[in-house]
Amino acid sequence: MSDRPADATRRDPADPTVAVPQVAVDDLRADANLDRLRDRAADLGPAVDLAVFPEYALTGFAADERLREVALSRGAARERLESVAEAADAAVIAGYVGRDAESAYNATAYVPAPGRSAGEDSGAGASDGVGEFSVYRKRHLWGEEAAWLDPGDDRVVVQTPAGSTGLLTCYDLNFVAESAWFAERAVDALVVVGAWPADHAANWRLLCRARALDGVRWVVGAGRTGTAGGARPTEAATYAGSSLVARPDGAVAAELGREPATLTATLDRETLSAQRDLVGAVGEDQK
Repeated sequence: MSDRPADATRRDPADPTVAVPQVAVDDLRADANLDRLRDRAADLGPAVDLAVFPEYALTGFAADERLREVALSRGAARERLESVAEAADAAVIAGYVGRDAESAYNATAYVPAPGRSAGEDSGAGASDGVGEFSVYRKRHLWGEEAAWLDPGDDRVVVQTPAGSTGLLTCYDLNFVAESAWFAERAVDALVVVGAWPADHAANWRLLCRARALDGVRWVVGAGRTGTAGGARPTEAATYAGSSLVARPDGAVAAELGREPATLTATLDRETLSAQRDLVGAVGEDQK
């Protein structure tokens, strides 16, 4: 296990490399955020299979009427994230404020790598549209979100280069029922996008580790860094960063502090299989 991308010519092609470009986000400045994401994506290099950006990475968030103005339709979000995936030449997961005709919501979307059709991201078992563009709407809203956004109803599992992958957003980490639902489906990985407060960074780290351990799977946590805009004082709106990858045994494989940096890690399938054999929590019929 390494916190650096493996040499693409020597690593096992079945073992995906995930990158988390840890970024600050400009609240309500979607064009500036898109430029930042594309720039960071273009620097990742050919070994990366999946790039993960934080909660609200495309739009930022503010608890007022301007939120609806910056919210992206499904089509607009897809177009923007596909341009990030093209810059990375990799699949992408990122968060944003989404909207439809009736509501606005906290969205996390997956787009496959450019030129990939359904089924190519991770081989056998990807069918019926699995591996295509997918959107998860955050089910558990935090604080001011609940006044301006509607919660989602559905959980999402999508086939990614990391295998069968569940999507969670920030505060969702606190709810054991979410973790248990994904454990029942034996997902290979959970990807959690977050904008966690810096004052509670230890809780973020603990919960990511716990969700890796209780589901015997990889967990990739992408945290927002920097500070929020608007009227809130800096000390009340400083983000933790603290992006990390947790192993299926709950240990931290790689992590960042608060600096804008890129974390990379290879999620080797042998480690996942060995831990499931050891723990016995995932049956043969679920692997």
